[in-house]
Amino acid sequence: MNYSAESVFAALEGDTLQLWLGGSVLAIWVYLAVSYLSSPLRRYPGPIIAKFTNLWRLYRISRGHFHLDLAVLHKKYGPVVRIGPNALDVDYPELIKTVFNIKGDWKKTGYYLASSALVDGHVVYNLFSQIDPDKHAAEKKPISKYYSPNGVASLEPLIDKTIRQLCDELEKRFTTGAVAGKPFNLGNWILYYTWDVVGMVTFSEPIGYLSTGRDFDGTLGDAEKALDYFSWVGCIPWLDYVFDKNPIYRVFGPPGFGTIAGISVKHLIDRYQGADTATHDAAQPDYLDRFIEAKQANPESVNENQIVSWLMINMIAGADTTAITIRSAIYYGLKTPGVWTRLRSELAAAGLTKEQCPLSFKTTRAVPYLDALVREALRYLPGVSLSLERFVPPGGVRFPDHSTVPENTILAFNPYVICRNKKVWGDDAEEFRPERWLQADGESDSAYADRLRELSNADLSFGGGSRICIGKHMGLIQVYKVVATLAVLYDIELADPKKEWKVIASWFPRQEGLEAKIRKRA
Repeated sequence: MNYSAESVFAALEGDTLQLWLGGSVLAIWVYLAVSYLSSPLRRYPGPIIAKFTNLWRLYRISRGHFHLDLAVLHKKYGPVVRIGPNALDVDYPELIKTVFNIKGDWKKTGYYLASSALVDGHVVYNLFSQIDPDKHAAEKKPISKYYSPNGVASLEPLIDKTIRQLCDELEKRFTTGAVAGKPFNLGNWILYYTWDVVGMVTFSEPIGYLSTGRDFDGTLGDAEKALDYFSWVGCIPWLDYVFDKNPIYRVFGPPGFGTIAGISVKHLIDRYQGADTATHDAAQPDYLDRFIEAKQANPESVNENQIVSWLMINMIAGADTTAITIRSAIYYGLKTPGVWTRLRSELAAAGLTKEQCPLSFKTTRAVPYLDALVREALRYLPGVSLSLERFVPPGGVRFPDHSTVPENTILAFNPYVICRNKKVWGDDAEEFRPERWLQADGESDSAYADRLRELSNADLSFGGGSRICIGKHMGLIQVYKVVATLAVLYDIELADPKKEWKVIASWFPRQEGLEAKIRKRA
């Protein structure tokens, strides 16, 4: 008997083929209708297509302004928007402490899995992509103390070296001779600094972006492409196993971080062999020293592969978010009338001078207006553009409107949307106003403390609960020091104060267009 394609289609000609196609289409529509009508989320509004497929969310994220899309949808539909067949985006700040708690019972969804790696046919997870709370806690426990405020403070001398290099490069390239006062991309140089400082605190040696003044090894460009891939493929997690984690044939995926992996392995070998004494001072421990220390303290659970994983997370996740906040503080500080002027006045009033630069974290953190500027920068453009997703635990959850959502529903909280909630931030939530973080005239100490607590509870800049960003303190110490040091040392102005920069919403917001002019202050 002939089973060729020609014979099969010939048998289905005419009415038979039409009946088969019509039945298939009808079956699909019946399936979609039943799924929609039987869904416990059908009461919640949102785009029609999003109620049937996650392709809507994938497409909107791939366009690069999903945070703005969500803001529009919440204005249209209210605090709960259905963004997928089983996903709700929620603008209820009062639920943050419930969802992002230290118990870890609200588990991460599959959205985060794509940022893992396929090694020798096996998927290897990291602190960010590990969604099992017990495994995450076990991986984090040996090193968590090194990221505490005290642990980070011990690395401040290494940070100071890199800030000095940043200032030296800016002065040499943009403040003298024919180039003095000419516009340049300050945003790029902030990124070069944050990547080099991560190299410094991790290995006691910068990677080299400041000295070369460019992305000399392509790693910064690869990081952007990888974040773009992670941002959309997570909407349908199994696509990552088809495209990137396929053990048979890799279709496509994020660029590999071969350079970073190579740097990490080389430094680990050199440290073991004592071959890096020219750059590494044993009296000033770095993260590599601390990770080796963690291995020695936990030989049964920590090996060299784990150390390399920690090193790579330091390198990959530690630079971009810090650069984002420094850029935002400078850009919005310069663009908003009076902000940068007041910052410089209050730094001077606090007795901070050029001779003290790089300024210490202790002295900068004590300047209230600098603290307000940094916190407002984190609020106005949080370091994460996309929604933080969690599964509703057994027993479901009750919303403030008294509706109940069943377990295994995905609840998503977008930091950008939450940070513009007018019930928390006031009618001027769309304005950049650092003063909102300061004690108002006539406001009692207790009232101010209560208000500040409410604002802080609605802050998801670094996530929250048991999965809060491990590098939070390392990022903040740099933001305070760099912003204050640049303000004290230089006259900075935007090249075109009327021009808006461009923000691309990938996993992290990517800012383009921080063009500035800089001069040494007299």
